[in-house]
Amino acid sequence: MSRFILAPAAEGDIEQILAWSHLQFGEEARLRYEALLIRAIQDVVDEPDRVGSHMRPEIAPAARTYHLRHSRDRVSPDRSRVSRPRHFLLYRTRPDGAVEIARVLHDSMDLERLAPSDPG
Repeated sequence: MSRFILAPAAEGDIEQILAWSHLQFGEEARLRYEALLIRAIQDVVDEPDRVGSHMRPEIAPAARTYHLRHSRDRVSPDRSRVSRPRHFLLYRTRPDGAVEIARVLHDSMDLERLAPSDPG
């Protein structure tokens, strides 16, 4: 398996997502979502341009997004699945081949806000 880097912002996103899931839906729901996040990260690390990923040059060069729903059916069968995941990974493959997960964002997020104001 290739190497990956979890940016501090992505770490914070994951902590918030899992805390909110636990608070709103309980420990089992948090564990389900955690398993899904791990699976989605593994999927993009193994195949960064996999089906379901999209180039996002308007955000940054080499930026891609991948919605967690594309990995939902790939979570271990001993864990019940998240029926409607609402997050996506924002990532890129670095020149050294590592996949950098920059953010884990809710799918209602306005990505245009993330685009650099001065692309030059």
